[in-house]
Amino acid sequence: MPRLTNGLDPAKKRKRKDAPSESSKRKRVTSKESSGEPDLQDDILSLEEKILESRTNYNSIHTLLDYLGSSDHGSEKNVLAAVALCRVFCRLMAGGSLNKHKEKAGNENTIAQWLGERLQDYENDILKMLKEPDVGRQSTALTLLMRLVKEEAAHLNNLKESVWRDGIFGKLVHKLLDGEVAEETRAAFVENYVEKYDDIRYYTFAVLADLLSSKVSHLSVQNSLSIMAAVETIPEQQEELEDFYFGAPSNAKHDLHSLTSHKKQAQKAWTNILRQDLTKIQRKSVLTLVSPRIAPWFLKVELLMDFLTDSFNVGGSTSLSALSGLFYLIQNKNLDYPLFYHKLYSLLDPTILHSKHRSRFFRLLDTFLASTHLPAALVASFIKRLSRLTLYAPPSGIIVVIPWIYNLLKNHPTCTFMIHRKGDVEKEEDEWGDVFRMEEPDPVETDAIESSLWEIRMLQTHYHPNVAAIARIISEQFTKQAYNLEDFLDHSYGTMLDAELSKDIRKAPEIEYEIPKKIFMKQDADTGEDSLLVKLWNFS
Repeated sequence: MPRLTNGLDPAKKRKRKDAPSESSKRKRVTSKESSGEPDLQDDILSLEEKILESRTNYNSIHTLLDYLGSSDHGSEKNVLAAVALCRVFCRLMAGGSLNKHKEKAGNENTIAQWLGERLQDYENDILKMLKEPDVGRQSTALTLLMRLVKEEAAHLNNLKESVWRDGIFGKLVHKLLDGEVAEETRAAFVENYVEKYDDIRYYTFAVLADLLSSKVSHLSVQNSLSIMAAVETIPEQQEELEDFYFGAPSNAKHDLHSLTSHKKQAQKAWTNILRQDLTKIQRKSVLTLVSPRIAPWFLKVELLMDFLTDSFNVGGSTSLSALSGLFYLIQNKNLDYPLFYHKLYSLLDPTILHSKHRSRFFRLLDTFLASTHLPAALVASFIKRLSRLTLYAPPSGIIVVIPWIYNLLKNHPTCTFMIHRKGDVEKEEDEWGDVFRMEEPDPVETDAIESSLWEIRMLQTHYHPNVAAIARIISEQFTKQAYNLEDFLDHSYGTMLDAELSKDIRKAPEIEYEIPKKIFMKQDADTGEDSLLVKLWNFS
């Protein structure tokens, strides 16, 4: 019986078309060895498919966890395994494989428990990825963790609410406070989640409030502060609470629907951070945030009073920032603080016009005294005290004070009598006739309104021509509505010197009438008289 040859000559040896040659084999082996990542990716994808196909392949989760937890952080093995496991667990949670039920058989609940344990292992490994030096890997870990938060809150019946405070989300927030987590990762968390979703913001403040309820390290305080300070979105009405990461709660009475509950959580978090042992830099950072980021969250703004009062006692620029916060509460929150101007007046000491914070101080001072309803006696005390301080101040400081006094006199015409009043030299208690009491701490009781501005008149003969010129505006008619303080605040010795050097000299100044040929020796008989130096000193 003849055999089938399919048209081929049986005498010839048939060559298989699909049989690779030795050279091609060597090339393929070399390519696999040189590019192991594609094969690894195929392997990981194959394991993922097997796990999702049948529960008999659940042990492959261990293999992927081994890839994720391997010490070879330089390759993509960890990231590929992390992403694959995220998809696996999300599918399993959506299918209810991790939920336990009484009506299920014992084996079913055992499998669910085993999967839950593996999920915990996976979460711990992803949290460790947040501490890797590569910012890109940290960003990937953050994205995967937030995906798990959403899926766990949606599908795990035994978690629901606890996933936020005590579950994976709470662990994530705690881990973000670690020093090894990059600042860019914390910023991405705030920008992509906290600022966008009301429920994420609510639970972030809740977790931080619980953490900061006890003493923590300065590093944790700093990182908590960086997260909380970056939250710019502050809802003002109930209707603004509409963006939820997990979806709006079905219960209309849920705390996430209550603006008061949101503010309570933020208030608690900020109050707890203010009770920590803040460094001087941290305290300054908090003080600058009082009006824009902190006070709007507070339902009881009086809770900020102790912190602001303690900050004022620190001194320096910290006192200025504390007074700025107090003024905001007085002006916008109707807070009563009768000693505000007493504390402000106490900052007017001889060092204030020499301080590097002089410009900031006068900006705040101009704001604090802008009201035309302040008592004339109070305003007069500030005018008089600063006038007295100009006698010890550098020219750059005097240049600021005089326009500021001019503006106050314009707003409070009652105080203009201080310009024209002459001192009574016959007063027994003060030979100069000045009734102003410099040491009186109460600005209303200094008798400054009965005094005069003789200090400004003295400045009209100041050695610096610019100071003398600007001091003369007090003696002239007040035709100008007001001076812009910003034109004077940034003056210094350097700027004033540059201004003088940049002037066009119309006529060269004469240094000496006769240029002597000899300075330390007697002149010749025919050259003229000896210099005063030679007459007073003997250099022989």
